[in-house]
Amino acid sequence: MAAEVVVPVNGPDDIVTARQAGRVMASELGFSLTDVTMIATAISEVARNITSYAGSGEIRLLVEERSGRKALVVEAADQGPGIEDVPRALEDGFSTSSGLGVGLPGARRLMDQLEVHSRPGHGTLVLMWKWLPPDAG
Repeated sequence: MAAEVVVPVNGPDDIVTARQAGRVMASELGFSLTDVTMIATAISEVARNITSYAGSGEIRLLVEERSGRKALVVEAADQGPGIEDVPRALEDGFSTSSGLGVGLPGARRLMDQLEVHSRPGHGTLVLMWKWLPPDAG
């Protein structure tokens, strides 16, 4: 299994590639089918945000310790316009485009933790993770 996977996100096809990379890594780590599906869906949401708002960026998948526990970590980074109001962007139904406003709030519900670091004009970094199953290596 790869220790880290980086998927450039420049268009809709890359959303599928990032989702599949997350699905493969999560499966190899021993996540249940339900968790694999939730992880892949959360990756789709943040990758779609990259293509919709920033145009390009990357999804990075790795295993890291978070709060003393191992987790599958997803980093979604872009150099786009940034998010003016992060707390508002995490509210269901809020969107600055014609979207449904379920991307970030949905991803937050699907993963164990989600953080958004953004500065207007300097891009956005979304960090989200799911704790590894207890029997995972």
